[in-house]
This record gives sequence, C-alpha cells and structure tokens, in this order.
Amino acid sequence: MMEAPSRQDARAALERFRSEFDAKYPKAVAKLDRDWAHLTAFYDFPSEHWRHLRTSNAIESSFATVKLRTRVTKGAGSKKAALVMAYKLLDAAQERWRRFNGHELVADVLAGITYMDGIRVPDEHAAPQDEKVAA
Repeated sequence: MMEAPSRQDARAALERFRSEFDAKYPKAVAKLDRDWAHLTAFYDFPSEHWRHLRTSNAIESSFATVKLRTRVTKGAGSKKAALVMAYKLLDAAQERWRRFNGHELVADVLAGITYMDGIRVPDEHAAPQDEKVAA
C-alpha cells in the first residue's frame, strides 16, 4: 500500500488486503481504516518528498551519533552538559547529512501549492503561459 503510485492504487491495495485478511486480522484492518487519512497524507506532497515522509526513522537517524557518544562516555554528568554535548554532536553531524530530495520544492509546499498523487495541481486562476508571454 505504501509503495502505490497513487492514492487510488493504495485504496485498491487496502481493499485487496481487507478481502484476504479481514477475517484473520480484524484489528489490523480496523486500524488501517481508522488511520487511512494519516497513512496516505504523503500523496498531498511532491513525489520527490515521499521517500522522506514515509519513514519514521528521521529522528532516530539524527540522534544515532548522540546515542553512540553518550554510551561511550557513560553519560554526560549533568543536564546542562548533556544538552551541550547533544547540540555540538548534532551540529557537527549535520555537515554529513544527505540533502532532502526535491529540496527546491519545499518553498512551494510552504506557499500552499497543491499536489495530488505527488504531482503539482495547476492553479485554475493562473493565466496560461501564452498570455503571460504576450503581456
């Protein structure tokens, strides 16, 4: 379901799952039905962002360095020292982080541009390209 190319294909996969597993795993099917809007919300964003939105590991990956160093040093000692150490480790680690796919589209998303199944929905109120050039 998560790898479906469109929301409609994901819905079809859900129905196949329901027909095969509803009798055996009714709680799983009920959970999918209850959380369907949240589970498929990534379809409202550019498809370049889907890889990042589908993961639940973003925070864990960022703090892996902090977790490793905290274990090696056997704790930071005080709350203040722990915060300083975590900040400095994350500050240094961000230089090696991979760039967000479609980072140039983040401004569009923040501006409220609509996407459907990962594709930008044209604004009905915008002038056609030929009229813009002529003006």
